[in-house]
Amino acid sequence: MKEIALRKPMKDWSIDEQPREKLQNQGRKSLTNSELLAIVLRSGTPKQSALDIARTILDSVDNDLHRLARKTIDDLMKFPGVGKAKATEILAVMELVRRRQQSKLRDKAMIKCSADAFQLIAPVFMDLDHEEFYALYLSRGNKVLQIKQISQGGISGTVADGKVIFNYGLETKASGIILAHNHPSGNSSPSVADIQLTSSLKKFGEYIDVQILDHIIVAGNNYFSFADEGRI
Repeated sequence: MKEIALRKPMKDWSIDEQPREKLQNQGRKSLTNSELLAIVLRSGTPKQSALDIARTILDSVDNDLHRLARKTIDDLMKFPGVGKAKATEILAVMELVRRRQQSKLRDKAMIKCSADAFQLIAPVFMDLDHEEFYALYLSRGNKVLQIKQISQGGISGTVADGKVIFNYGLETKASGIILAHNHPSGNSSPSVADIQLTSSLKKFGEYIDVQILDHIIVAGNNYFSFADEGRI
């Protein structure tokens, strides 16, 4: 019978090699993505250490944490040594990261340009594989009064109801509205439907003195601004 060579578990590595001890002694910034993920995994298999498994998982997404965050529990359980509990813990950590980014919404109160609007709303769309539509309601001084989700749809689109958008605007006594939705495809170019919707909402807003200031289309780390492109 062929003998299986067993790897030393991480607890038997030298102190400098162990991710937990490295974090404690050198600080969290000293760790690689693989080492951080290995800490979440905690243990490996007889053939692979937790660090080996972590490297395999990250190699499968080209070390792209955004792609990792889009994995499902079933996706992660396909990796040897990753059961439902570990897969759940990985996704819980990724969700905490997303929520940390989203918490920036409370820190920024003024919108001076499209980049401000993008930085404010982008965390909401992080790692989504479907479209969602939001509206940012602003005062006359461009202070953010409220951010509301208008709709949630599928991969190819979502429906934004103008009545809902302007009803929230009147409730918050907003003077201006910035529309925002995401394109999970990664293409930030507006569709014909996006252009038509923006035009119709802008015209209606003029009647009730609530101006549509911009429409931001978020596609990963990029965005399209109707205002910047002179399309609104």
